[in-house]
Amino acid sequence: MSLKLFNARPDADLIIKDAAKELKAPARRLFGKRILSLGGLAMLSGCSISDDKSVNAMLRKISSFNDEAQAFLFDPNKLAPTYPESMITRPFPFNAFYDIDEVPEVDPSTYKLTVGGRAIGKRVWTLDELHAMPQESQITRHICIEGWSAIGKWGGVRFARFLALAGADTSAKYVAFHCADNYSTSIDMPTALHAQTLLTLTYDGQILPPKYGFPMKLRMPTKLGYKNPKHIVAITVTNEYPGGYWENQGYNWFGGS
Repeated sequence: MSLKLFNARPDADLIIKDAAKELKAPARRLFGKRILSLGGLAMLSGCSISDDKSVNAMLRKISSFNDEAQAFLFDPNKLAPTYPESMITRPFPFNAFYDIDEVPEVDPSTYKLTVGGRAIGKRVWTLDELHAMPQESQITRHICIEGWSAIGKWGGVRFARFLALAGADTSAKYVAFHCADNYSTSIDMPTALHAQTLLTLTYDGQILPPKYGFPMKLRMPTKLGYKNPKHIVAITVTNEYPGGYWENQGYNWFGGS
């Protein structure tokens, strides 16, 4: 099958506009209040901190500016640093929005990955089919928004190749991910097509362990950790803003590292 890709540069302004619309939820406003000094906000913006609408409007502007700046600075042809095996962090940290004893158990014999939305190719994929595809690996740094980082070795299918085989419309704006642990997130198409964005199936040369995302994790060294979903069960290509678990609670949508 041809690996020809569509236009990989969607309209960044439209993406930012969609993301900005999602900043009205109370959870986002509360998150913004936690990370910003309201006194500083008042000084910078001239808004009244007793006026919820005024504070919310300024937070929307700040988040929109952050997304727009990151999208503008992102170079789809620039590679993130890679490292020698001697620098791998062992053990690689576990991190999720739940404890390690709550990691979902996914049965590989019945697992199916579904692809929906703007895709005209194969809609259901098995693990065997994914493992049979050309594999590549990378040793890159995972950067967490909480302030720590770790270097790991990830192996799997280049995501751009997978999208091409799935017949995805890569002129679409977003790719959304739905996971077995009820996590969700979404990314911009240029990041989806980046050479280092992998649909990972292994970690450090072994089948991806459950704590790191079995049966598969999307690995993007160009994004912060919360943008790298684990236990993926469904992928949707869309022009409708999908949001995500943390994004809907106030985290920046673009999430570049």
